[in-house]
Amino acid sequence: MKKPVIESVVEQNTIVSENSNEARELFNKNRFGALLKDGRVQFSFYEALFLKENGRLNVCDGRNKSLSVDALMKKGKRLNKEFKTCYIVFSDLRKRGYIVKTALKFGAPFRVYDRGVKPGEAHARWVLFPVHESKSLTWHEFSAKARVAHSTKKKLLIAVVDDEGDVSYWENKWIRP
Repeated sequence: MKKPVIESVVEQNTIVSENSNEARELFNKNRFGALLKDGRVQFSFYEALFLKENGRLNVCDGRNKSLSVDALMKKGKRLNKEFKTCYIVFSDLRKRGYIVKTALKFGAPFRVYDRGVKPGEAHARWVLFPVHESKSLTWHEFSAKARVAHSTKKKLLIAVVDDEGDVSYWENKWIRP
């Protein structure tokens, strides 16, 4: 049975759904977006693009014109030059059953919850830093990322995206000898 398409609109740097049971169900069951007080759901550009690609969300601009997947990708790239790399990782993890949320307050692009764990019920297991294989990290940059993970009591997850869009994951954690 095909699930209904949820209507939404771009509002500044986020996407906000219609006030519908389907939108709230998507939040309650799969933790897409954040539930607003008025019953609508606010999605990140990553979530909206993923849902658009999977036929669950229609996104309109301020003039009520439906945006394509490509148009959403372009808008995302204007907000973040690494948007495509981040989105590839976001999409890969969501397809694998993980819940991925933004983590700007932690100083990281994303936080990732173990399978079966929902935000609000338990803490994220990892802070995630996507990087394209053509980029390099200095030891100082790597150390800073590891400190962010350690200070938030999470493991560091580096996701390396290659030119073909394949992702390799590298986990780093502090150990006490």
